[in-house]
Amino acid sequence: MKALVIDGSTALGFLMQDEQHPDALQSLAIIESGTPTFVPAHWCVEVANGLVMAERRKRASQADITEALNLVAALPVIEDDETARRVGSDTTALARQYGLTIYDACYLELAMRRGASLATSDHALAKAAKAAGVAIFPN
Repeated sequence: MKALVIDGSTALGFLMQDEQHPDALQSLAIIESGTPTFVPAHWCVEVANGLVMAERRKRASQADITEALNLVAALPVIEDDETARRVGSDTTALARQYGLTIYDACYLELAMRRGASLATSDHALAKAAKAAGVAIFPN
């Protein structure tokens, strides 16, 4: 695999004890093995929001969320600096074409531009990625 793009659902799938999924854990192993892993600029905010919402719903303790946020900060992911510049063109076109949110279309656009596989547990995003010719991780 040349590169990987991970979305918030994948990150939450390896960060949250009650959501851990083998595919998400496998993506974490790939990231930690040194495969170039890209995320759009909003990824960290999206993941942090998901973690705080889990804390509010009593699915995790404050200590658990702090630990997860520290792991997020330490992950060797590359925040893409072109995502925001493409929102008004490529990303919006993908959102319209595939019926995605702009947030999800950012992941698709990034994977397409980087020639990367996409790790997601979001069914609509995975379906759109397949239709656009983007490999889903794991295959």
